[in-house]
Amino acid sequence: MIGEVTRAAYIVAALMGLAFALVLFPAEFVLPTAGQSWRVAGDTAQHIAAQRWFLSESWSWPLLNIRTLNAPEGLNLAFADGIPLLALPLKLLAPLLPPGFHGIGLWHFFCWVLQPVAAVWCLRGAGEKRLLPALGVAALALGMPAWLARYGHAALSGHFLILLGLGFYLRLVRAPTRGLWIGAILLQTATLLAHPYLAVMTLALLGAVPLTLLLRGDRRWRGAAHGTVLGLIAVLLPMIVFGYLGAGGEGGFGDYALNLLSPFWPYGSSLLGGLAPRFLDATGHGGWEGYNWLGLGVLGALLYAAFLAPRALLAAPRRHAGLALALLALTGLALSFRIGFGDRLLLDLGPAPAMLEQFRSSGRFFWPVGYALAIGAVVLIARAARLGPALVLALGLAQLADAQPLRAELRAWAQAREAWSIDASALRPLLARHDRLTLLPSWFCVP
Repeated sequence: MIGEVTRAAYIVAALMGLAFALVLFPAEFVLPTAGQSWRVAGDTAQHIAAQRWFLSESWSWPLLNIRTLNAPEGLNLAFADGIPLLALPLKLLAPLLPPGFHGIGLWHFFCWVLQPVAAVWCLRGAGEKRLLPALGVAALALGMPAWLARYGHAALSGHFLILLGLGFYLRLVRAPTRGLWIGAILLQTATLLAHPYLAVMTLALLGAVPLTLLLRGDRRWRGAAHGTVLGLIAVLLPMIVFGYLGAGGEGGFGDYALNLLSPFWPYGSSLLGGLAPRFLDATGHGGWEGYNWLGLGVLGALLYAAFLAPRALLAAPRRHAGLALALLALTGLALSFRIGFGDRLLLDLGPAPAMLEQFRSSGRFFWPVGYALAIGAVVLIARAARLGPALVLALGLAQLADAQPLRAELRAWAQAREAWSIDASALRPLLARHDRLTLLPSWFCVP
């Protein structure tokens, strides 16, 4: 019976994600060819160009180097957000792929299928294995606003990796096995190859394991510390092999920070969006990188958890003290050195240390906090009352329904076809006779 419930939960979650992916993304978006052009503008154009050039070249060293971009030095695929986690296996299949193929749309498709599945796996790591809560958390995950709003940065849409990292934490503090540790360590490498920001998040979750066990007085913390070190090595070693070292930050740490009101600012909400017609901005940089509205379902779940199980809610940070500290650290990093409240800048500590400039879009680091709050609230509600599982499902569906404006934006973006403003047919003969092209002026993505 338990096995049947498990299979049903994963199958239904995957079908939920698949159904949305089929509705949101046209076939030519997912499986593009040379004659098609979807949304080749902004950062997405960079991602597409990097993958197309990477797949068309022969292998080189470092493995992610694209010789024909940024010549003569070349360009690292990872620095163009080209999603090496997907691009590397695609390069092995390159002779079989159609001309002009790239995996940016395919990655979006995979993320939609895997997001609810990873949420179910994470919830089961907390010990909640019933069907209704699983379906509820799958719906919650599919309606997370911070995830839905990332469609312009394909690599950062891999939030299923954050949920997997949280799921490994929950399992490793309960009943760690060698297989779990191997999986958790491999996840660190995989996450790095998706995007370095995500790797910092999953490493923080992995580092919470020995800290929680230590604060519980559990002697297994030493073994967990060794596992965490191996996880760190699983990130550092690929950084060397794949040429990540030497990257420099562009400055601006604190410009793209989490606003103190962001988790509660309902931009993109179907029911409450009228209260928040724009992103919060206290730094003068738009506030979109700090966007972290939790969603109506998640906020409702937290309120219900406080009402139904106040003692358990207060006890959770003590029982998972290492995780609580890791999430506090990520929140502090997300807030950065410039703390805003609404449109007001409350505190500015001045220039940040150089190492932090690598993560100038610091508002992103709140993402694991949002998922941890969602999973924790679901577990408490599901266990607190007889109708708890049904309530979780209702909250998940509310979250999903309330996120409709964000899904509409995503669908419109995926359907858009940007018109070319140049005569490509006239340029091709000129490009064929030359080996170098210089574009003037050069510019950064943000003025």
